[in-house]
Amino acid sequence: MKIAQKYSHLNGEEYLIVHHKELYDEIISTIESIDAESYMTKVSKEKTMRGKLLYSPRALNRAFEEKFSQLGWNESRYKYYVTTRQDLLTELISLPYAKQKQFLIENGIDHPISSYKQTDFVKDQIAVEVQFGKYAFVAFDLFVKHLLFYSGGVINVGIEVLPTKTMQAQMSSGVAYYEGEVYNVMRHGRINPPVPLLILGIES
Repeated sequence: MKIAQKYSHLNGEEYLIVHHKELYDEIISTIESIDAESYMTKVSKEKTMRGKLLYSPRALNRAFEEKFSQLGWNESRYKYYVTTRQDLLTELISLPYAKQKQFLIENGIDHPISSYKQTDFVKDQIAVEVQFGKYAFVAFDLFVKHLLFYSGGVINVGIEVLPTKTMQAQMSSGVAYYEGEVYNVMRHGRINPPVPLLILGIES
């Protein structure tokens, strides 16, 4: 596969080049090592493409998981407690998970709610999400998940890997694509979401 397009938000790529050039090169070489054509194994059942061979998101995800795992990129979970009390939020998110529950109880929350978010691959405070899912999953990655891991001190930059429109046209309908998601980020303005990101558009 090749990286056909890329978009750096809040100097995401610049941070990687300056502070993690070797890992950035590792990410690029990992993407380039995957032969996308060998994963065009899904037989379409959609009316407009019935019987046509399409890229299989599941098979592609497994290929990425195998490649990244071999290089020491592992799934990471960030655990936290939630609250709708605006006056508690700033202090709550600055506390380690082990102290958040007691903090909420001391401030009148009788039954604190624990939650977590999971990201695909993390190494040296860099998160990589490979996304061949629906539009909502990408929006969640960009505007919730990467931001949560960043504000929690787990990562310093998030990387989102998406198919370009050219590749997406050879997948089942509803899959998010690079151009559309970069447009969504740009439309929100230069500082939203407030986390350094690098969005990569890939194709065969």
